[in-house]
Amino acid sequence: MNNRNDYLKKLKKVKIKIIVAQISILVCFFLIWELLGKKGLINTFLFSYPSDIGKLFVDYLIDGTLFKHIGISVAETMLGLLIGMGVGLLIAIIIWWNETFSRIIDPYLVVLNALPKTALAPIIIIWVGAGMKGIVCVAISISLVLTIMSASQYFKNVDLEKILMLKSLGATKFQILTKLIIPANILNLISLVKINIGMSWVGVIVGEFIISKEGIGYLIMYGSQIFKMSLVMMGVLVLSVLSFLMYEVVNIIELIGRKNEKK
Repeated sequence: MNNRNDYLKKLKKVKIKIIVAQISILVCFFLIWELLGKKGLINTFLFSYPSDIGKLFVDYLIDGTLFKHIGISVAETMLGLLIGMGVGLLIAIIIWWNETFSRIIDPYLVVLNALPKTALAPIIIIWVGAGMKGIVCVAISISLVLTIMSASQYFKNVDLEKILMLKSLGATKFQILTKLIIPANILNLISLVKINIGMSWVGVIVGEFIISKEGIGYLIMYGSQIFKMSLVMMGVLVLSVLSFLMYEVVNIIELIGRKNEKK
């Protein structure tokens, strides 16, 4: 018992050390950046510096402008993520269910996966239309093929012996899907969500660069157009924090899932 408690205490200490190290690196980075900017060792016109970015952040926060831009970008990202994952999983299930369909669609998926989706964003927006729907479709296009290919591979990699055992017990294909295939891949699908968070943000930001007059991507693009690097860097930092928070939420869900799996 004492050995277990000592081991848990050791783990906590290691975790605390890692968090302290991570925060220290971040603080040192901003301090060095600020110092280099103040001393004129870097061109603040191109790089700005943290105190100026902080002032701009407070101004946007007080007048409520930042909340509006964040809300729009987060809504677009969540829509792109949910629709992309939902449709992608549905197609992946059909691919697993029907071997013939899997063989027919496979070369098309390979080609679609190889295409640079961000380069096709202007075409997608022209087809779908400007505004939120165009941006969401760009986000969906980036995460959709990745979801289909990854999820279908996860489903195919489930232990064949377990599938055969369920078949020998008289299980239907639907029962095999719902009782074995999907439950066996919950953690894989959660990991896929984590990957798609980044993919969806890429799609949203690219879409906002092209057509939007609102959102984090718009702030970054507008700041670069008027050569206001503080605005650009603020947009990048806000984007980083939002992506991290979304990733951490999914990470917590994954940790809970792993704990339940062990039980």
